Amino acid sequence: MFSDLSVISYGASAIVFAVLSTLVATRYLRRELDRALFLAAFVTTLWASALVSQSLWGEPGFFIRYLLELLRDTAWLLLLFALLRDSFRQAKFTGQLRKTLGVATTVLIVTLLSLGTLEFAFDADLVNGKTKLIGQLALSLLGLSLIEQVWRNSPTLGRSSVKYLCIGTGTIFAYDFIMYADALLFGQIADSFWDARGFINAALVPLFAVNIINSRKQPVDFQLSRAAVFHAGAFILGGGYLFLLAMGGYYVRSLGGEWGDALQVLFVTVALAFLVTLLMSRRIRARIMVFISQNFFDYKYDYREEWLRMTQELANLSNEPPLPERTIRILADLVESNAGAIWIKSDQNDYELKSSVNIATPKHTAIDGDSELVRLFQSKEWIIDLAEYRANPLTYDLIELPEPITNTPDAWLVVPLFLGSELYGIAMIGRPYAKVVLNWENFDLIKVVARQTCNLLAQADAQNRLSRAMQFEAVSKASAFMVHDLKTLIAQLSLLVKNAPKHRNNPAFIDDMISTTDHAVRKMSNLVDHVRKPTTPNDEHRSKVDLTGVVRTLSEESSRRLPVPQLLGDPPSILVCAEHEQLKNVLGHLIRNAQDATPPDGEITLNLKKAKGSAVLFVQDTGTGMTDEFIKTKLFKPFESTKGLTGMGIGAYQAREYLRELGGNIDVTSEPGVGSCFSIRIPIASLSNEKPSTPDATPKLGAHKLHKAAN
Repeated sequence: MFSDLSVISYGASAIVFAVLSTLVATRYLRRELDRALFLAAFVTTLWASALVSQSLWGEPGFFIRYLLELLRDTAWLLLLFALLRDSFRQAKFTGQLRKTLGVATTVLIVTLLSLGTLEFAFDADLVNGKTKLIGQLALSLLGLSLIEQVWRNSPTLGRSSVKYLCIGTGTIFAYDFIMYADALLFGQIADSFWDARGFINAALVPLFAVNIINSRKQPVDFQLSRAAVFHAGAFILGGGYLFLLAMGGYYVRSLGGEWGDALQVLFVTVALAFLVTLLMSRRIRARIMVFISQNFFDYKYDYREEWLRMTQELANLSNEPPLPERTIRILADLVESNAGAIWIKSDQNDYELKSSVNIATPKHTAIDGDSELVRLFQSKEWIIDLAEYRANPLTYDLIELPEPITNTPDAWLVVPLFLGSELYGIAMIGRPYAKVVLNWENFDLIKVVARQTCNLLAQADAQNRLSRAMQFEAVSKASAFMVHDLKTLIAQLSLLVKNAPKHRNNPAFIDDMISTTDHAVRKMSNLVDHVRKPTTPNDEHRSKVDLTGVVRTLSEESSRRLPVPQLLGDPPSILVCAEHEQLKNVLGHLIRNAQDATPPDGEITLNLKKAKGSAVLFVQDTGTGMTDEFIKTKLFKPFESTKGLTGMGIGAYQAREYLRELGGNIDVTSEPGVGSCFSIRIPIASLSNEKPSTPDATPKLGAHKLHKAAN
């Protein structure tokens, strides 16, 4: 008798479910979920035992077996409803939907049980076998839809606690659906499906056992969203559609004669293509979402979902698609539309069209900043429904709408974009896919989202303005540096012109004039090249420079002014890696600044030392000195000068930046009324094959000799 595979299959199922029900009953009956699992396991044990008994002894009869089949499905459905009980209690699983699911389940089960009972009582065939199969398919689809809702709407913790339970229950209902669909298609239940069914159920018991052990201390909390209802409904409708498709394909093949197989393939292919078209249709989805919101929920929107979606869209820092276009799409999606346009306030106080999506705008798109629409928005933060406006303009104070809006086909809503209390922009939304009935909830959400997106638009605009200002500032700084260098050249050439009438016949003066002019020409050429081809700091134009020689030269050239700088001692030759002329200009500027700050009877000393791989030049004076506050906040700040209109305020800043490029720096100590000391540190050049650069033909600056000749 044990050669019958069904006996072994359902016997194994009865044994393992009996063990599971015993385990749950003796240890884990603290929660309703545990009690529901016990009921499902116990009823499944009775169901499997009845099938084994029927195979062995021919009892019980069909009615008892059918009744147990229905009770088994009912028990597993109750288990799924137990998972949703917390949502019922917290009113998240709202009234109409809760009632619909409960009524549908109750009506289906009661109907099937009643029909079976009446057939048994009166020994009459009220419904045929196919109708019973359809009832079993409906129960399976209902179970699968509930599992989909549970899984989709459970939080992370909830998913971990019900994962195995959903997999096990889903497998039971999915297997039954496939088996009964096959039976409906071919007129009988296949032996292969029936014999394997017991083994399939038995194999799922470890999932239930692991779930109940792992989750007995974990809370279960679920929230059913509009998206869940939409997907569950789509799942049920899709299952029903596929079921009808299977039936239609069967009858087409049966009635098609010789062309039956080909007609069946044609029918199935066209039907599947039609189903895919429906599923991908945005218009159909929009109509379904509107229907769900109107009939099953107290609120139209899932605010958490809307807020997360808006945040995700606005968090995209790229410019693809541009921010104005994303703003239009965000606002349009709130009312199931995909078209619109946006105007932003310009510097002339008009509103310029920034972007439009899926809508044709007229040729002239600017909105006057003094128009009646703008004045209305500035006084009232209203959203204008153009259909309502056309039907009754009195609702909106008989205002005259701008032509860019009235001449735009399919325009629907006009939304003000406020930045604080200022009207920053105007958005227009095109007609939706489906008819949407607007109420206070729509308008409030649109206003909130409009303000949030407006803040980001204003921030992006401010960022663009700041970027342009920084570019202009960079150009201004470059110009200031050029003017600073040109001032030195102008001073040299002015001195030549001043002394030319007196010394035009002096050969030494002519030689100095030629050398000075040549130096000025090369200096201006370098400035022009730098403007044409600005380069980042690098070592291409650097070579080894004798710092001691540069300091001696600067000391001699600066002796034409009082006080005369004094170079202390006889420092040895020190090589540094730098550009000769640039280094000379930087150090010369610092020495001239010391002379400017020191009275003629004061002292300026230059002291050159070596210290830990660096050369240090001390420029010390007995001048007016500086406060610590001035040194910290203004000395090295561009365009800050103590020389009034005669100074550019960039010499010290330029000197420090160049020395930092070389790897050095400037340190300053000073005391008002006592003097200042600038410590210039420059790394000593490392040994290499490079040769020290020789000073060019630049005079020592020629101006010294001219000063002597003038006297």
